[in-house]
Amino acid sequence: MGIILASSSPRRRELLEMLGVEGFAVIPADVDETIPELPPEEAVALIALQKARKVAESGHKGDLVIAADTLVYLDGEALGKPVTRSEAKRMLRRLSGARHEVYTGVALCADGRETAFTERTDVFFREMLDDEIEAYIKTGEPMDKAGAYGAQGKGAVFIRRIEGDFFNVMGLPVCRLITELRGFGLNHIV
Repeated sequence: MGIILASSSPRRRELLEMLGVEGFAVIPADVDETIPELPPEEAVALIALQKARKVAESGHKGDLVIAADTLVYLDGEALGKPVTRSEAKRMLRRLSGARHEVYTGVALCADGRETAFTERTDVFFREMLDDEIEAYIKTGEPMDKAGAYGAQGKGAVFIRRIEGDFFNVMGLPVCRLITELRGFGLNHIV
């Protein structure tokens, strides 16, 4: 059985490699990622499952497909990836001094069997100065990240505390993923 990561995220790729998953293919899933009118934990699991199914059904039913979707929520509102610098600035100002939630839905599909789960991590930002926000945006890092920051990059300087799986904030909850992979017979990882 081959392993396929249904994501173009370099961070998810790095995390799978860190776990000892070897020789996996990367086949991004082209699905509508519009956030459905569901609670966030259900929305990300559904989107991840749609991604995994799409890749599995495209000729990879015998392979194990791993898909994920991550959303940042603040005060009940999803913060996606900013499209413009001004949108990134608005997001970062809203996150300043606040607690927000990061939800990652993960789906696994193989041989007609599938499972999906969601992990939640709470992230607490310190107060940020306007010039810090401007300098951070100039690095370009916020532009391809949900919530306009990367916890594994320069955005780490704004994080006071994290409650939950740190790697979930990067896009893949590794602790829970290992447990779920073992359920699919991958006991040799890590």
